[in-house]
Amino acid sequence: MTRLRTLLAATALFLSVCLPVAAQVPQPPEIAARGYLLVDMTARQVLAERNADAQAEPASLTKLMTAYLVFTALKDKKIALDQKLAVSERAWAERRGGGSLMFIDPKMTPTVDELLKGLIVQSGNDAAVALAEGVAGSVERFVEMMNAQAQAWGLKSTSFKNVAGLTVAGHHSTARELAEIAQHLIREYPERYATYYSMKEYTFNNIRQPNRNLLLGRDPTVDGMKTGFTDAAGYCLIASAQRDFPNGKRRLLSVVMGAESMQGRANESQKLLNWGYTSYDAVRLFEAGKPVTTVPVWKGTRNTVALGGDGALFVAVPKGEGEHLKTSIERTDPLVAPLAKGQRVATLKVSTAGGAPVAAVPLMVQEGVPQAGIFGRAWDAIRLWIK
Repeated sequence: MTRLRTLLAATALFLSVCLPVAAQVPQPPEIAARGYLLVDMTARQVLAERNADAQAEPASLTKLMTAYLVFTALKDKKIALDQKLAVSERAWAERRGGGSLMFIDPKMTPTVDELLKGLIVQSGNDAAVALAEGVAGSVERFVEMMNAQAQAWGLKSTSFKNVAGLTVAGHHSTARELAEIAQHLIREYPERYATYYSMKEYTFNNIRQPNRNLLLGRDPTVDGMKTGFTDAAGYCLIASAQRDFPNGKRRLLSVVMGAESMQGRANESQKLLNWGYTSYDAVRLFEAGKPVTTVPVWKGTRNTVALGGDGALFVAVPKGEGEHLKTSIERTDPLVAPLAKGQRVATLKVSTAGGAPVAAVPLMVQEGVPQAGIFGRAWDAIRLWIK
């Protein structure tokens, strides 16, 4: 019996040394809020969430979509930064609503640039109305544009009723969908994001107002993004930080919904960001512009095609697991021309040494493959039949 126990103990020790151990998924900290989401934008992965799909009032987080559409109008040259806009009685009347203000009035003609600072830094409801009217002609038309954009992105739980985030029946979103809006803004308009969202204060008409995102003054790696508050929504904050890591820069985005105070939403957001950076490593799998794999193509003008990602491919993995990753590729087979550049035809699956899934990354055709002539197609048809 003693020899048997010794043998079993030795066998257990051998197995514990030789078999791969599944990575332990880091447990997020306790967050004092109704819901939250933490996204690794570099790896395009959600690291932690709670009640992220619960419908909630977005309060002034609404102004992320307002700003996005103004940035789009600037890109399309429908308006210009130095263009002066009239202040309507409707915009001026926002001061009766009790929300945040830039303090504009109908005697003024602020520029688009000034109104953007009033919208983003001061969270001015009056600035939101003035910009909406300047871009779309009316608030109602601008709200239609907001909802059309949300639908185009597939945001099924987001519905806008106004441009500022005031409490109105049917005006709602979720932490996950607000994170989508924020990511579109950062990725599509990085220069505008860097210009406006990191401003710690703004003075207009001799009235200085600080940015309500307290993390801008606490954490030098935080460069945005937007606060919100109503009695129904509680204190909300979307915060984004970019920190250095061995392979470049890594951006995380946190969404905290329904915290109990201004300090609380900042503290909980900081807690999430710090946890994400310390609990997960970012691993670069492939460089931008380099193919991940080359696969056969049938009935095309070429016999092979390179597949790759949209830019460099990163994954976020639990700390210390980066050296033990395994990858596999699932793809359409046979791959038949014509193939368009950017067409998704495969998925790169990444897992830990123990088999726990880490990420699934779409792989796209890097260079289009036209269809071959009639004889080439016929020959490949025969080869496929034999195969």
